[in-house]
Amino acid sequence: MSSFPSTLLSGYRNFMSGRYVDQRERYRVLAEQGQKPHTLVVACCDSRAAPEMIFDADPGELFVVRNVANMVPPYEPDGQYHSTSAALEFAVQALRVRDIIVMGHGRCGGIRAALDPNAEPLSPGDFIGKWMNLVAPAAEQIQGNSVMTAVERQTALERISIRNSISNLRTFPCVKILEERGKLRIHGAWFDISNGELWLMDPQTRDFVRLDGQDG
Repeated sequence: MSSFPSTLLSGYRNFMSGRYVDQRERYRVLAEQGQKPHTLVVACCDSRAAPEMIFDADPGELFVVRNVANMVPPYEPDGQYHSTSAALEFAVQALRVRDIIVMGHGRCGGIRAALDPNAEPLSPGDFIGKWMNLVAPAAEQIQGNSVMTAVERQTALERISIRNSISNLRTFPCVKILEERGKLRIHGAWFDISNGELWLMDPQTRDFVRLDGQDG
């Protein structure tokens, strides 16, 4: 026990004496009746972009899938291991979520690496490199844009990646059918960690629009 991070133990004690006490009944009901989240959020595993905190969600409201650069791969029933696809399948077909949000964020390390043609693999397996191949074609196009600054190129790819993931979502038969029947809605969002702004993707134009009512 002595090697367990002390900051986490302190945080747990604060949780038990604070939020858990306030929501003890909610946790009891969730334990007895199971979870019924209304929304699936595909988010980045970046420690600065936690959906539950950004949306101030209560326990049981969000089913969250986090991976490097908040990406959804295309539908590939090839018998291999597909963590994100498995979570998506469970959320849509077992939990019957009503909304799916693909949420990217500013200053994403995975996106920055995808834009760096000289990036070295972190391991012989290069798991991140292979994963980021999902946005490689878009990254190559943006890399050659000398008019844009480095920050502009990164923001552009972060948002293109969200659109790409939404397109991949619709390759899953369960998602496509339910969306066409009006039983499932798909959204794109981009969170700026530097100032807390939330930008939502317009479903018609696919432009990202800053959410009204924010300070600044």
